[in-house]
Amino acid sequence: MATVTAAMVKDLREKTGAGMMDCKAALGETGGDIEAAVDWLRKKGLAKAAKKAGRTAAEGLIGVESPGRSAAMVEVNSETDFVARNDSFQAFVREATKVALMTPASVEALEAAHMPGSKTTLKEKIQELVATIGENMTIRRVAKLEVKEGVVASYVHNQVSEGLGKIGVIVALESAGDVGELSTLGRQIAAHIAAMNPVAVDASGVDPAVVERESAILREKNAGKPDNVLAKIVESGLKSFYKENTLLDQAFVYDPSKSVGQMLKEASAKAGKPVELKGFVRFALGEGIEKEETDFAAEVAAQSGIGKKPDGDRTSA
Repeated sequence: MATVTAAMVKDLREKTGAGMMDCKAALGETGGDIEAAVDWLRKKGLAKAAKKAGRTAAEGLIGVESPGRSAAMVEVNSETDFVARNDSFQAFVREATKVALMTPASVEALEAAHMPGSKTTLKEKIQELVATIGENMTIRRVAKLEVKEGVVASYVHNQVSEGLGKIGVIVALESAGDVGELSTLGRQIAAHIAAMNPVAVDASGVDPAVVERESAILREKNAGKPDNVLAKIVESGLKSFYKENTLLDQAFVYDPSKSVGQMLKEASAKAGKPVELKGFVRFALGEGIEKEETDFAAEVAAQSGIGKKPDGDRTSA
């Protein structure tokens, strides 16, 4: 059996990030073969990751990368905000977002892509992080926007470091106009979207199911009125809904006296060419994930045996 030295353990720890005792065990199991030990630890890590995969991961970070005429945004979830502050986790989200710029906008494509300068896929890397850090982590969603000319601007709210935060927005402005003007306007519109959370660019982009739900509510509130009156009420109510919930109709947060659509028209004059808002994507961390509600005190008591009666104690109140 090969002798396992402290230097070998240190080398394996640096390669894998695994614990010292795990590294020592891996080297013992593989006869001191470093590469085989790496594989042994990865297999062990994958087993741990599988056990953690059922846990709710609703914390984490949104990563945004917007170098110019294209932008990518990725949400990577963890179980706790503590892990979101971990340097290794932040580095992974940052790298994943850069890779997303060069891959199709799907989780599957991103997971199958390789980490920069490595043979390790992003899926394998996140499984390694799960094994090392001890929490479930998932790449939840990916988005990309690009324009032939103009800019794709971005905004990150509650930013913990450059391009990483709790709310991310990317917005595409297509124009042959001045890039500086477009960049300034794009960032302002992205910040507006972060704050106001519009459901679509304009009325034509609203999900028909949402329109029908709003119409049904208006009809129910005004049940019993003549059909012609009811139709006008629904039409008016929907106009109000669009004004509050679609981007171009919303009052611009930087100048509430004007709508975002009006600001775009003014921007066309400043930029020297027409400006068209082609689309936007807004990610808020954990939105739509049903978080588990746990009684932490009860959890601790259960694990420590507090409150359990000794075996044979049948005393009842």
